[in-house]
Amino acid sequence: MRDSAMFWVGSTTLVLLTVTIMAAMDFPFNWVFYITVLGQVMIVYMVYRVLTDEYTTTKTFEDFYEDHPIRE
Repeated sequence: MRDSAMFWVGSTTLVLLTVTIMAAMDFPFNWVFYITVLGQVMIVYMVYRVLTDEYTTTKTFEDFYEDHPIRE
């Protein structure tokens, strides 16, 4: 994935973690609600960006896991 798709993954994660922290710290309901709605919109856009990303690879299932390749 390009950096732009990973940017959306990271920023969406950060926003949703912020919502969790704000809810645990008893922030006003309207703040938590609006940031939750923003997070939901970001999730939809993030999924769109990741699925439409022009990512290609030469790896196949025969290569096993990329972080632990099987030696031939």
